[in-house]
Amino acid sequence: MEQTLVLIKPDAVERGLVGKIITRFEEKNLQIQAIKMLHLTREMAEKLYEEHRGKTFYAQLISYITLGPLIALILAGPQAVNRARLLIGDTAGTTPGTIRGDWAGSITYNLVHGSDSLRSATREIKLFFPKGDS
Repeated sequence: MEQTLVLIKPDAVERGLVGKIITRFEEKNLQIQAIKMLHLTREMAEKLYEEHRGKTFYAQLISYITLGPLIALILAGPQAVNRARLLIGDTAGTTPGTIRGDWAGSITYNLVHGSDSLRSATREIKLFFPKGDS
C-alpha cells in the first residue's frame, strides 16, 4: 500500500476546513495512518520546500506555511500520491470539485500540500513523522 504526506495548511485550519478536507480523502478510501497538529519552524519549512529555494515566491511560501498551526497526515491506499493530488487540485485552485478549487483563497493561500511523487512522499513523511513519532 502506497503512502503520501498531506499537510492541511494554516489557512485551512484558521477557516475551520480541517474536517471537510479530511472527509474528502476518507470518502475516496485514503486511510489515515498518522495525524498530528504542529506549528512549523522556519527551519522545518525550509527543509520541506528546499527545491523552491531561490525562486521568487520562496520567502512568501515560508512565511505562509509558518503562519500558524497545520495538520500533517500520512494517507495510505493504492496510488495514494496521485489520488491525493487529484483530490487536492491544481496549485491555482482553478478546478471545481477539488479541495483547492472549492475553497482556496488564492494561489498562495491554497489550503493543502500533497507530496508530488513517491520519492517526495518518503522524504516528507520522514520530516514530519520521524521514526517512532506517529
